[in-house]
Amino acid sequence: MRAGFELADAVSLFGAGLFAVTKCTPLQLKVLGKISECRTATLGGHEDVCESCGTVRYSYNSCGDRHCPKCQAAKQAFWIDDLMQSTLPVKHYHIIFTVPHQLNAVCLHNQRMYYDILFAAVWNTLYSFGYSQYGCETGAVAVLHSWGQNMSLHPHIHCIVPAVGYTLGEEWKEIGHCGKYLYPVHQLSDIFKGKFLDSLKRALRKQNELALFDDKVQAAYKFRWVVHCEPSMAGVEHVVKYLGQYTHRVAITNQRILNIENGKVTFIAKDYRDRAIKKPVTLDGIEFLRRFTMHILPKRFVKIRRYGIYNHTVRRNMALRFTSEKQSSKKPNEKSLLPETKQQRFERLTGVNLRLCQACKTGRMITVRELPRIRSPGCSFFSFHNTNS
Repeated sequence: MRAGFELADAVSLFGAGLFAVTKCTPLQLKVLGKISECRTATLGGHEDVCESCGTVRYSYNSCGDRHCPKCQAAKQAFWIDDLMQSTLPVKHYHIIFTVPHQLNAVCLHNQRMYYDILFAAVWNTLYSFGYSQYGCETGAVAVLHSWGQNMSLHPHIHCIVPAVGYTLGEEWKEIGHCGKYLYPVHQLSDIFKGKFLDSLKRALRKQNELALFDDKVQAAYKFRWVVHCEPSMAGVEHVVKYLGQYTHRVAITNQRILNIENGKVTFIAKDYRDRAIKKPVTLDGIEFLRRFTMHILPKRFVKIRRYGIYNHTVRRNMALRFTSEKQSSKKPNEKSLLPETKQQRFERLTGVNLRLCQACKTGRMITVRELPRIRSPGCSFFSFHNTNS
């Protein structure tokens, strides 16, 4: 067993087998192709030399795809930094809305429709509870996840909800201070269930497809839906970083992959039925890759959404101020006005200096040559698919 297995290895090893048994969409092919080429000579890069010790380093370009496990660290750090500037300095609640597996067939049939309905049902539920329980406009930052720990299809949405709302009298109001949780969980589950299934039936009926999935919908009505609420979390910085753990996750990270051999992939997964203990899970390589493709989102689909007082349009229309007059009147210092490169920003947020020489730990890496992309069709990932079409 060697260390350092990656999702790209599974794509290279089992891609042809997957194409032989499954009809992948053009988008899935494109994503798998990007992942297989990420940070390889195929995408080009640059040659760096340490100005102190002369060490030469070749760095290859990232694919930048949101499903690639190698390309999320910087995006996540930047997103957290941006959200920190627009989040209220109050307590927040973490609420998770889940959908039963009986409806997975509908999700696979039309992901975009299904996830749009899921987002709408989540916010409509929170919106209605904000007014019925506290008489005010609330808000939420919602993040979609489509997978479970073993990479099975398990759509759910993580939300952080501030412990304040904005009343019709144009005043801020504290909410959730009377109890441990923001809203009654069982009532929240029932309302969410009703809103989601009602919207889903109307959407399927509009497309003349309700008959195809009516048995699945009726089964979902009989199933007990789960909405998980956690107690309030103090400190806006802690809250944003907490949600940041979920924003740019992908179905499987390279760190979770333990081994790839004999046509199988072994990875670490939490067993929530056994106190969330981490255990190894082994899948056939083709099945592993098939499960991953289920979580490739539709093109340009927005998986992080802001609602209510956290929505930019709502804030503008309601003329909401998230900072005091004293804070907004402060003049920015000269240093804050200087433009910040992506590398400088990444270093400020993570403490990682990408230009530091890893050999001598003191010198700075200087780019001396650009490495062009390799455009040879013979080594293209898509050649695997063409040979099995």
